[in-house]
Amino acid sequence: MRGTHTPTHGRSWSAIINGRFDANEINRIGYPAVAAYLEANKQTLGIPGTKVTCVWSQDDEISQSISRTTGIEQIAGSLDEMAGQVDAVILARDDAENHVALARPLIDAGIPIFIDKPLALSIPELEYFSNEVAKGKLIMSCSSMRYANECMVVRQELAALGKLEFATAVGKKDWNKYGVHLLEALFSILDDPRPASVRNFGQPGRDIVSITFENGFQAIVSLFMDITPTFQLSVFGQTGWRLADIKNSYSMFRDNIIEFIRSVREKKARLSFDKTERIIRTLMGANESLQQGGKIIHL
Repeated sequence: MRGTHTPTHGRSWSAIINGRFDANEINRIGYPAVAAYLEANKQTLGIPGTKVTCVWSQDDEISQSISRTTGIEQIAGSLDEMAGQVDAVILARDDAENHVALARPLIDAGIPIFIDKPLALSIPELEYFSNEVAKGKLIMSCSSMRYANECMVVRQELAALGKLEFATAVGKKDWNKYGVHLLEALFSILDDPRPASVRNFGQPGRDIVSITFENGFQAIVSLFMDITPTFQLSVFGQTGWRLADIKNSYSMFRDNIIEFIRSVREKKARLSFDKTERIIRTLMGANESLQQGGKIIHL
């Protein structure tokens, strides 16, 4: 069911679906945290009725390793070859600049596809996917933080906070690949409101992004390369506040995978593409703002 490249997601997501993994191999390539969360959750590994049967990457050694690690039977020589052997594909790569080229042969073949975050970093690339969705192609893309348990707990308690006024989100690493995590968490908690404008008044490696939504709600999302690893989000209302300290990667990955599998079975993406498009446009708007010295970008 899966085509993959990213060393971590290629192994962990395949292990979650197939219900098996080689911890020694995962440790050998330098991802002990992945082996640890798979081991800690091994009692829930495996998704009934679904199996990763085929893997492709641009490097045969990576493909062989993923195959051995998670019990994938076939290694495809190309994406075109893979398209003829599977019912759906997970494109587990976060290099957005290559997403169109990699996804196109699968989309052209009518294969349902999940594309890892961020979906795109330019308007033409985003419009390509939007146009394909309009043609009826099943394309799903998001950060798994949309399905984080910590975010769902905050969401279910929003009514206790009174009128919502403000939110903050803080994370580590770069805006393009990791800002989308916090945007996904923020938007999903707030029931995907429409963003009106965005302004990035930070600097490269120290992004501080202000978002104003059409309903007047405001949020600040900050990504810093040199802070301690964290993904935290706080929502403030007139009568209370809640903190989401997001740590359970396994749970959000599993729920994300299940939602894609359900989409394939129902022949329709359970996450509407317009929600993804609004998040990606916010992500790109923040980049544009930074390039223009902190100018407000209207979305």
